[in-house]
Amino acid sequence: MKIAFVVFEDLTALDFIGVYDAVTRLKTMNFIPELDWEICSFTERVVDGTGLIFTPTKVNEPLDTYDLVIVPGGFGTRKLVDDHAFIEWLGTSKPCKLKASVCTGSLLLGSAGFLQGKSATTHPRAFNNLKKYCTVVDDRIVDEGDVITAKGVSSSIDLGLYLCEKLAGFDAKEKIRIQMDYQTN
Repeated sequence: MKIAFVVFEDLTALDFIGVYDAVTRLKTMNFIPELDWEICSFTERVVDGTGLIFTPTKVNEPLDTYDLVIVPGGFGTRKLVDDHAFIEWLGTSKPCKLKASVCTGSLLLGSAGFLQGKSATTHPRAFNNLKKYCTVVDDRIVDEGDVITAKGVSSSIDLGLYLCEKLAGFDAKEKIRIQMDYQTN
């Protein structure tokens, strides 16, 4: 299984790190030993909104060979939704079996056409922005089969654990959750 973690200028670091930490444990804890991932970006330079620098492992390469593409959110999404070149690049993930987003990453999935006729969620302050792409749902995680969206920044870990269960089952998810010392309600 191959995963593309998408990063971009002005992303929110926790949107990326929360889901990344949980999902990569599928390999490091030996639940899916054949799991591979790349940090994919359209540009070589990637700095979050506070100055944290990310180093992509793949730059401006098509995303069509991945099984799962995960898109974080952040203030950078507001510009990127109208960036034709970026959206065209993100659109190369169309053949991928599963796409997921955290927070305003759903705006990018919407702009790329992946939310048409679906329900999705995002940060509550971006609900109005998301309405032009889909039906907005005020839930922590919205699973539409081939597209899964998570609400605000803190839902990143929730999405990561949700994906762990979807990919490797409940027991794997629970062992990862316990190892992360993540409390549920």
